[in-house]
Amino acid sequence: MTPPPTRRAPYAVGDLVTGTSYVRPEDRAREQPEEITGRVVQVGSGWAGIDAAQAYVWVRLASGHERQALIRDIRKVTP
Repeated sequence: MTPPPTRRAPYAVGDLVTGTSYVRPEDRAREQPEEITGRVVQVGSGWAGIDAAQAYVWVRLASGHERQALIRDIRKVTP
C-alpha cells in the first residue's frame, strides 16, 4: 500500500520572500505589521491542513532581525 502524499509548505529555508510581517493582535499595542523582504529561516506549523489559515514562516531581514509572516501574506521574490 502506498502512503498518502505529503503536503509540503510552499516555502523552504533559504527562499527569498517579500510581504507583510505578522503580529499577534494582543501585541499590536507595541508592534505593528511591516513590509518585509528577507530569507526564510524556519518553516512553522500549519501544514497539511492543520491550522492552515495560520501557517507561517520566520524571515531573516537584511538587518539580521527576524519576523514571523503568514504564508498568505508573503510571496517569493523571483531572481
